[in-house]
This record gives sequence, structure tokens and C-alpha cells, in this order.
Amino acid sequence: MLQKKTSKAAGGVALRVLVASLCAGAATQVPVQASSHREAPFITKQPKVDATDFYMFRSYEAGRDGFVTLIANYVPLQDPQGGPNYFMMDPDALYEIHIDNNGDAKEDITFQFRFQNANKDTQLTVGGKKVSIPLVINGGAIADANAPGANVRETYTVNVVRGDRRGGQRGAVTNATGGGATFDKPLDNIGNKSIPNYAAYAAKHVYAVNIPGCSTPARMFVGQRKDPFVVNLGETFDLINIKAPATEFAANAEKAAKDDLAGKNVTSIELEVAASCLIAGGDPVIGGWTTASMRQARLLNPVPGNAGASKEGGAWTQVSRLGMPLVNEVVIGLKDKDRFNASKPMNDGQFADYVTNPTLPALVEILYGSAGAKAPTNFPRNDLVTAFLTGVKGLNQPAKVTPSEMLRLNTSIAPAAMGAQKRLGVIDGDNAGFPNGRRPGDDVVDIALRVVMGKLCTLNLGCAPSDAPAGGLHFTDGAYLDDSFFTNGFPYLKTPLPGSPQQ
Repeated sequence: MLQKKTSKAAGGVALRVLVASLCAGAATQVPVQASSHREAPFITKQPKVDATDFYMFRSYEAGRDGFVTLIANYVPLQDPQGGPNYFMMDPDALYEIHIDNNGDAKEDITFQFRFQNANKDTQLTVGGKKVSIPLVINGGAIADANAPGANVRETYTVNVVRGDRRGGQRGAVTNATGGGATFDKPLDNIGNKSIPNYAAYAAKHVYAVNIPGCSTPARMFVGQRKDPFVVNLGETFDLINIKAPATEFAANAEKAAKDDLAGKNVTSIELEVAASCLIAGGDPVIGGWTTASMRQARLLNPVPGNAGASKEGGAWTQVSRLGMPLVNEVVIGLKDKDRFNASKPMNDGQFADYVTNPTLPALVEILYGSAGAKAPTNFPRNDLVTAFLTGVKGLNQPAKVTPSEMLRLNTSIAPAAMGAQKRLGVIDGDNAGFPNGRRPGDDVVDIALRVVMGKLCTLNLGCAPSDAPAGGLHFTDGAYLDDSFFTNGFPYLKTPLPGSPQQ
């Protein structure tokens, strides 16, 4: 089991404990972690529409600080060698990124992504007959978009909708070069023989685009990336059976912890949009979240062929939702996880008890109370309402706000350059970091653990220090995260791992 140590830091009895989610192994609770990888029962059946992480931050690339970067990651736990079909997006799904710029918990701007997969049906002549090949690629190395050697072509289109996501005014996002509205998505990183220089190949799929209603061109990329999230999954889910606990008090101690996502990729939908095109009414604060929807009906084809294996129809039905990280894992109860994924922020009142009376701190105390981990005693937990539902006043709370779960970003706060960012964000004095938006380098697990255990009470935000006996303890999940896990420019997430590293 997890080892527990004590230190003279943080008031004399600081807890040095590797807490990877601390819900694992508690009675009827489901283990949590890995941001939103497989977080709800239904979405485990639909990995192509499973949102894993959502990021929203002021761009910190040199010369781009007037922009906001939006990243929605989908399709969790991708093994680089997972061929031959790899991880194409679902052409029968609708992927969306939503922006609320007036605090009413309703989308004001929505970016809608639809994907199309074309089988180019490459054939070889075998014994005098032309026969379709079984692989994604054929022939020479791939270096360009829609290369002749590729057996499939994955493309996508993007609409921007202003107002209600289904009934608002819509227009096509177009290529700033040539004006086309269809964009190529790069093949996944099959391996170094098929795609010898994947970084250069992927860079050819970064587009300058025009967004209707926005005079400043944006940048866009959709494709496979190295999963930037870090977590010790296996041992966490085994009753937090960590073999080499780390502490933040020793230099680089977290490097000893195992990261089970170290060998995994993910598919990213990325937009970099001028901040002036996202805000409204003089309020610099915006809210953001991502969703995926599927058609309400599916008819399976008993004899699949050119018509496909199924026929989809009916209204769009939301099946995945992600704004603030870890909410559906460590806050929402098992019986409501699918309901949360299908809900909209404006209806979040139905989940209020999970925030005001959370179970996670109680479980932490059950597991580690003897080592000093005591749950906060203030109910309702108004500090968590601030963190999860309204934003922090004076930091990232809109002028008018309807309590609802989403990431909130104050676009007037200047970004911190790579190398100057603090992994603990706001609670360590870096107001450009989480929970003021979220950057790839924000250690959201450590931050969330400290907040649910009462860190905001020590700052007199919604509660008093006396309400949180463990509010000053430095909880950590032990997973190592630093500048090496991301890059200093768009698309910010690193090149995906190859399925075959050999040349």
C-alpha cells in the first residue's frame, strides 16, 4: 500500500503522500484519474467521441500573446502501434468547442468539426487480378497532405455558429490560402519508415484560417499528438498501490513515479483565435468546454459494404462533455456520470450537491486520516463553488455569472512564457495558469487535490483556515510534469510517438 511520511513543512506536520486520486478502493466509488480517459460507463463504448482533456489559455508563443489557444483532445489511450486502422475520427459524430462570453452558461460561439474518411482503395495486381490492399498506406514514404502513397484520406470541415449551437447563425471556416473549406488531417504516426519526418509532415497540416465575423486570421490544427497528461494508472486503480511514493520536497522526486500515459497518443482539435474575437461586452472573461454528439438512431447493416456498417439518423445527441478537468471523475457520482456527459452548463444545478457536499475529501480522510489528511468541515463548500462553478472573483469570474461547470479564462491576464510558468498555477502565484484557464504544463491533479482538501480556505476564499485542517498540506499524485512535456509554440502538444521507431 501507499507509504506515508511526515515533514516539518507546512505548519509542522505536512503530509508527504502520493495521492493519485484517492477515490480508488473506497467502498462503492469508482477509481478516478487520467483526466477524462474512459470516465463514464457509456463513453467507454464510444472511444472515438471520448473527450480526454480540454485546454484554454493565452498563447505564450512569441508574438502571439493576443490570441487564445483552444485544445480539445479525443480518443484516449492510443497505442502508437495500434494499426492497421489506427485512430481516425468518427464521420458520424459532431465535435464541438463552445465559448460563453457573457456568463449566462449558454454557448455564444461554437466551433463545429465534422470528419470525412475516404478509402482510396489502393490495389495491387496479384496473379493477374487487382486486389485491394489491407493497409492504411502503400508504396513510398509519406511526406505531404493526401500523399499518393496513402490508402486513406481523412478530411474535415469546420463551421462557426453564433448563438444556440443548433439554431444560431453559422458560417464556414475557410483556408486563408485559397479559400477552401475542406482541410486534410494528417495520418497518425504509423512509423518512421512510412513517415520519416513526422514533425515536418504534421506541420504541413497547420492552417491559417478565416473565421466568419472575425477580422483576424486564426490558426488551426487537427491531428495526433503525444498525450500530454501524466498519471500512474495501474497502481492508482489497485487501491493506490504505489511502490515508489514521491514527495514534492525532494528535488525531482516525482520522476520516480510511473506515468502509464508515457507511451500513449491522443487526437487533438486545436484553434488559436484572436482574443478580441472571443470576448464580448467589454468583459475579458470567457468560459469554454468541448462536447461530442452522435445521431440519436443507429441501424446496423447485416451485410456491410460500400454503404457502410451502419446507418445513422435522427437528432444530434450529446454523449461527451469536458470543461474543468477531473469533474466527472472526482466530483460526479457514478449514477450521474452519463447524465453529466449529456448535460449542458445551464442545467448544472442538478449536480450542485456533488460540489457543495463532495465525497472525495471524505474518502481522503478515510484512507489517510491517520497521517493527517482531514476533510474540510465547511458545508456547503462555497470554496468549491468558486473553483468549479463561478470562477474566482477578481481573477476569472465574469461580471455576471450563472453558476455552471466550465473552464474560465481572463483574457486580460498576460501569459507567462515557457520556462516562467509555474506548474501549480494560481495557488503558486502564477495567475496565467489553472484554474484561470488551463495550459498543457499545469499540474491540474495536484492543484485539484489541494483545492478539494481546502487550499482556498487557507486563502480565505469562501471559507476560513480553521475550516480546512489539511488545507496547507502539499498533496501530490507523484506524476512528473515540466516544460519537457510540451512546446513553446502552436500546436503546443508534442509530436506523437511512432508505431515503429526504427528506420
